[in-house]
Amino acid sequence: MAGRKDKAQSARVSRIVIAIAIGVLVGCLFAFLYPHGLFASDLPVQNRRLGKSEFLVQSSSPCESSERFKMLKGHVVSILEKNSQLEKRIKDLTGELRIVEQTKDHAQKQYLALSENHKAGPFGTVKGLRTNPTVIPDESVNPRLAKLLEKVAIQRELIVTLANSNVQPMLEVWFKSIQKVSIPNYLVVALDDQTEEFCKSHNVPVYTRDPDKSVDLIGKEGGNHQVSALKFRILREFLQLGYSVLLSDVDIVYLQNPFDHLYRDSDVESMSDGHSNMTAYGYNDVFDEPAMGWARYAHTMRIWVYNSGFFYIRPTLPSFELLDRVATRLSQEKAWDQAVFNEELFYPSRPGRDGLHASKRTMDMYLFMNSKVLFKTVRKDPKLRQLKPVIVHINYHPDKYPRMKAVVEFYVNGQQNALDSFPDGSE
Repeated sequence: MAGRKDKAQSARVSRIVIAIAIGVLVGCLFAFLYPHGLFASDLPVQNRRLGKSEFLVQSSSPCESSERFKMLKGHVVSILEKNSQLEKRIKDLTGELRIVEQTKDHAQKQYLALSENHKAGPFGTVKGLRTNPTVIPDESVNPRLAKLLEKVAIQRELIVTLANSNVQPMLEVWFKSIQKVSIPNYLVVALDDQTEEFCKSHNVPVYTRDPDKSVDLIGKEGGNHQVSALKFRILREFLQLGYSVLLSDVDIVYLQNPFDHLYRDSDVESMSDGHSNMTAYGYNDVFDEPAMGWARYAHTMRIWVYNSGFFYIRPTLPSFELLDRVATRLSQEKAWDQAVFNEELFYPSRPGRDGLHASKRTMDMYLFMNSKVLFKTVRKDPKLRQLKPVIVHINYHPDKYPRMKAVVEFYVNGQQNALDSFPDGSE
């Protein structure tokens, strides 16, 4: 209830300020246009036209001096300039008010967003709300990136990858596969000068961050997992600017436009490391402890982890909280970013810990395919071989580059034996 009162009061204040500004402006204009009163019969001035840069007066009196004309023109221009400044100030105050409201307690914000009480419908027809509202974009966070994203993004969403010169061969396969299927909204965050120049030479949209010692050393010299951990800090700016991001590692081949296959109903939509319906989407795993006798069977719920190298994230409050939690833990612990990502996303609230209240969706494992599914199952099944995935992520195998090229040969160039020489796993 307090939240509603604050919001209503803020709205009233904004309306009062706007009303006063309009009243002052209109009063000043009428004072100059009708100095003898609005309804005076001997009004000497007719056919008045008012503009920002000119004030034209056609008078019945030929004796009106140019001095008077210049004075009136100067006053009107001054008033219009002040009005423009006032409108800008009102706009700034309104934006600041929204930001203040946004930073209020998360639970209160959720209450405001879902403030209307609802009656439960008939049995089997009730569904909870899972799609959180997006945040208000804040371009002041990074004006340079904001201008770039205006050119690159489509409907405020884009593919983003981080890369340094250590992964240049894979990066080339990555962006050439994107270009092949005509995906325009993608961006490479270059972590060193060589990668920036490489992207520019191939007409690939590229962004370089401002110098940051805590990031630059890892970005320029770090391996695949170290670079991967940086994305949680870098992604935050994209979300603050109001953009949804499809985060992508470079060891991925694109075969269709992924934006045509997203639901966009959750905070996080991710591909799975699972290799079957059970492992990808979850199953009831029964634990057997014979010593317990009658109660020997305990039911547990299991699901294979989300892959932190390919997920779609919307600019919502839970998404920010997820990125902040993961980035904080990775800066304090020696941990794998994918493990931390899933722990924060799935672990529930408990005594001493508040869980993350983020909605999530698992992507179709045959459309967003990991390399275990491809090499262990799909390539051996005549029917599954006919399917065309959206992407193939070579996440299960260390020989990434040759397998990426083989995926291109198989799905793009139609070479049916391109995948045959590789083992199921790694040698």
